Amino acid sequence: MGYYNVLVAVAVAADSHRLVEKAVSIVRPYNGQITLVSMIANPEIYNNFAGPMFGDLRALMEEETLLFMEELRSRTDYPIDNTRIIHGELGDCLTYANQRQPFDLVICGNHSDSMLSKVTCSAVRFINTSRIDVLIIPL
Repeated sequence: MGYYNVLVAVAVAADSHRLVEKAVSIVRPYNGQITLVSMIANPEIYNNFAGPMFGDLRALMEEETLLFMEELRSRTDYPIDNTRIIHGELGDCLTYANQRQPFDLVICGNHSDSMLSKVTCSAVRFINTSRIDVLIIPL
């Protein structure tokens, strides 16, 4: 079975390059498409504490994420078809992205070393409610 339309959930972290490389290795034989999605937690929590001295934290977080996704795109030797930034929890982000454009495979990374976090992966809600294959890469 080949995967033709893959969604890769990336974080602004060096490990995300490994996720994109894995996606490329999966879709390349089928000339498939790759979409990158990154989740930004709701920054209003921080704005309440930081006040106006940090300005619009949401815009800064989005800009940093966009720049990072462009870096991922430029360092990849395969075309990245689309990039999206979604606000909220990872499971909800994956569900939303899949509703806008159905995917064959979702690739996520596990960015933590603790055993508890490996058991309670933030993508569990998506995995439990979706019929899409999910590949979780330990990072």
